[in-house]
Parts: sequence; C-alpha cells; structure tokens
Amino acid sequence: MLNQAKVSFHVAKKLFSFVKPHWIIASTIFISIVFASALDYITPLFYKKFFDTLSGSASANQIAVQILIDTVLVIFTIKIASWVFYRLATSLSDKFQPIVMADIERAGFSYLLGHSHKFFSDAFVGSLVRKVRRTSRSFETIADSICWSFIQIAVLVVVSIAVLYLRSPIIALVMGLWIFVYAVLNIALSLWMFKYDEQTSKKDSLVTATLSDSLTNNSNVRLFSGSLFENDLFKKVSEELKRMQTFTWQMHDLGHALQSMLMVLLECGILYASIRLWERNMFTIGDFVMVQAYVLSFFVHVWPLSRILRKIYEALADAKEMVDIFDTPHEIKDARSAKPLDVSKGAIDFEEIDFGYSATRKVLDNFSLAIKAKEKIALVGPSGAGKTTIVHLLLRIYDVDGGKILIDGQRIDKVTQDSLHEAVAFVPQDPILFHRTLLENIRYGKKDASFEEIVSASKKARCHDFIKDFPNGYETYVGERGIKLSGGERQRVAIARAILKNSPILVLDEATSSLDSESEMLIKDALDELMKNKTVIVIAHRLSTILKMDRIFVVDNGKIADAGTHKELMKKKGLYCKLWKIQAGGFLQ
Repeated sequence: MLNQAKVSFHVAKKLFSFVKPHWIIASTIFISIVFASALDYITPLFYKKFFDTLSGSASANQIAVQILIDTVLVIFTIKIASWVFYRLATSLSDKFQPIVMADIERAGFSYLLGHSHKFFSDAFVGSLVRKVRRTSRSFETIADSICWSFIQIAVLVVVSIAVLYLRSPIIALVMGLWIFVYAVLNIALSLWMFKYDEQTSKKDSLVTATLSDSLTNNSNVRLFSGSLFENDLFKKVSEELKRMQTFTWQMHDLGHALQSMLMVLLECGILYASIRLWERNMFTIGDFVMVQAYVLSFFVHVWPLSRILRKIYEALADAKEMVDIFDTPHEIKDARSAKPLDVSKGAIDFEEIDFGYSATRKVLDNFSLAIKAKEKIALVGPSGAGKTTIVHLLLRIYDVDGGKILIDGQRIDKVTQDSLHEAVAFVPQDPILFHRTLLENIRYGKKDASFEEIVSASKKARCHDFIKDFPNGYETYVGERGIKLSGGERQRVAIARAILKNSPILVLDEATSSLDSESEMLIKDALDELMKNKTVIVIAHRLSTILKMDRIFVVDNGKIADAGTHKELMKKKGLYCKLWKIQAGGFLQ
C-alpha cells in the first residue's frame, strides 16, 4: 500500500508540475474557494442566534423582531459575499483548466514525437492517442475534486470543529475522531484499490488498441475472412475489462456501505450527546440547529468522498500510463553540445559500424563504407542483408552499437537531429501520407513553399496530371495513411515532396518499387534531375534501376561483399551477377 501511495504521489506531482507556470491564477482560485467556503460554514453561528432569539421570546416583540431581521441581513450579506467568491473561482477555473489541459496534451504529444522508431514499433498508435487524451482528462477530474470537494471539506472541518469546540469540546472531539476514522478508511480503501484501477486502465487501453488495430486493418480482416476471429478477440479483451470493472465497482460499493454506517452512527451519536447537554442546560435550541447544520453539511460534502477518491485514483491510474512514458528516456536524443550539421560537400563515411536489433540479432559487424561527395551509389543484396538498416542508421532512426557515421567529417551523433534530417531527403519503400490534403503532404518537404513551387515539384514527379483530375485538385484529402491513393500515386507524391525539399543528400529506398513500368519511365527523368549535384544512396531490388550508378555495393550478411560498376560486377560473376541473372531471365526459364 505504501508503494501505491508513492506511485500515486509521483503521478500527481507530474500532473501538477503543469500548474506551476500558472500559479497566480491557481492561487487566486484556491483563496477564493477558501473564503467562499469559510463564509458558508460560519453561517450556522447566525442560525443559532436566530433560533435562540426565536425560542427565547414567548411572543413577538419589537426587540426580538429587530434582532431576527438583523440576523437575516447578516446571513444575506454573508451569502452574497460567498456567492461573489464562488463566481470568481468558477470564472477563473473555466480559463485555468483548459490552459493546463492543453499544456499537458502538447507536452505529451511533443514528448511522444521525440521517441524513437523502436518505441512506436512496440506500441499501438491508437492506444498512445488515448493515453494523451486521458491524461489531460485526469487532470480535469483531480483539479475539480480538489477545488470543489477537498478544499471545501478541509475548510468545513476546521471551521466546524473550531466553532463546536467553543460550545462543547466533547462534541468537537467526537466530530474530529469521526472525521479521522472516515478519512483513513476511505484513503486506505482507495490506495488498496489503486492497483486494480491501474489494471482496469490497462485493460481499457488494450480494448482500445485491439479495436483500433482491427479497424485499421479492415481490408485484411475481409480478405482473410477474419470477422469471426476479430470478434472473438475483441470479445475476449472486452470480457477481461468487464471483469475488472465489476470487481472494482463492487469493492467501491462495499466502501459506500461502510461509509453509510459511519454516518448513521455520527448523526445518532451527536443527537444523543446534544440531548444530554441540553438536559444539563448546556445546550440551547439554537445549538441543536447549529450542530445539525454542521452534521448535514458533513453529510452533503463528505458522503461523495469515497466516490471522489475512486474517481481520483482512477484518474491517477489513467494518467500513470502517460507518466510512465514521460519517465521513459528518449532512446535517440541530441548530444548536450550538439551543433547544426553543416553540409558543404556531402561525403558520407561509415566507419567500423556494429549494430543489432537485439543481442541475438546482429545485422552489421565491423561495417565500413566511404561515399564520396556528389557520388551516386547503390546498395544491393538479398533480403535481410542489412541494406535498409544502413539507411536507418544514417538517419539516426537507430543509433549504432559501435563505430561512427560521419557527414563531411562531422559525427551524426554530435549534430542536432533536425539539421541531420534537413540535410537528407528520404523516399521510403512504402511512403505513408498524412490524412491531409495533397497540397499539405507535398508541402511537408518545404513548409514555406509557394503553390507554384509545389506544382513544379509535382510536375517533375509526374503526379500533377492525376492530381488535377481530382474534383478538388491539390485540396483533395488522401485518407488515413494515404489510403485513397494507389501505391504508385503515393510514391510519386513522396518523390514530389523530396524534390521540393531539395536536400544535398538523397536516399531512395526502393523508391520505384510500387510503380509499374510505365510510371517508372515517367519519373525516370525526374529522378535523374533530382539526383543532380547530390550525394545519392539507392537501395534497389530491381537492378535495372541502378545501371547508371557511380558504384554499386553488394551487401551480404552485414558486410560489403563486393563493389564496382555494373559492368565490373558482372565480370566478377559473384553474388551481383547471380542476382542479375535471376531478375533478367531466371523467372522466364
């Protein structure tokens, strides 16, 4: 239980770190609620005066009437003052909470973007989105509970016990002990339930992830007749969530039952003690009214305490998943003294690189490769040889386990990632587009590009013709991940984006793999123009696309197995020659 308290405190501390920049408005809300609550809870003192005056006069007389009227005026003034403070608090809270919630979501989004490719490979995107959103909602729940429940309860306890102590220390002591027992019981139950609330939150994330995964792959579900399988899978995870929710709700209901019994004992006990004090002429009718007013106030504000605590710990459990992500260091990050990369020539050197995706899956072993400035090279080899890994290491999608990579003599792990990525234009094998317009997707290569520049790049990539045929032209939305476009159309849009970016280093990872022969011929000239005066790395399985490369490197088992021009490699009759013959005629024999 102590560990759960530490975890809860850590999560709450992280959430409320976002309040610090807005401490003035937060303090004003706090003070306003304290004053409003204090004014509310001194009112029973005047109820006592009112009913003592009423019960002390056998019949109406001018003095008694005036006292009663004056008392009502005082109560009215107090209520108006309390109303003003409450309205100030609610008005400020309406501005404060959205600001902090937006800060939390922006921080979560920004921190997620800083995580590595591996992090996203191991996570469900739909689940990550839900975690960010739930964290901001968690703050809203906790902030509301503190402002409109805990602060009021704290003020009620202090004011009521102080007032009651002046009239009867015994009743004040009974009330204080009852509050202590009630609070300890609720907090202990909530802390004990935190681990189950956390498990429920994880089950809820799993349900969301499963739902998102199935819907995202709806085409595969249909093509592989997977509807029944997916329904069974979703039923299984939703059933687990149902069981966890049922258990946690039953436990909280048990807490409500104990809470109700404590309230019955308090009310009857206070009334009994009051009768005994009245019997000894130590209590008046006004005292009865005042004590009962405080007891009723306790019931109104304290009765929902277990439910509020449950909501808070559920909110903390929801937020914990995102706080865990905040606590997870970024795998790939800039060095403290990182400087912008200065590419004057574009020479690239891989020096004695070691890399593996895991301890048992080593891909590159003492790999070295020197690429001259403005040189155009190709990487070829069998699948799994390490070609794409080489490119990923150049882009710092992963960091090397040993050795170093340099661009114009500058280690890429010593320069800023943004400047590295600005210097390299990358067209992947399967480009993924934003669910935005074609204009926005192409402009992503150069954020301040004019419409004319975008059209020019599109024409060079041979995608302008199909774009203008859409009813909305460049304002056409491409769907999630570009699903509304064919594979060849997506690839041409990605090439247009790279043309617009115009970086000194160009990487094409099977950039023509999704194009038919006609489309490939259409963009051949565009690619030739794109590669002018650039250092170019091309990964290709279709060897016909790399005949004009300055050098071709054959990669096998994480090493350079051979190198040379197409003619030189064909003469050697090695692995390259074998691959060429398979593509050129092997499938036709």
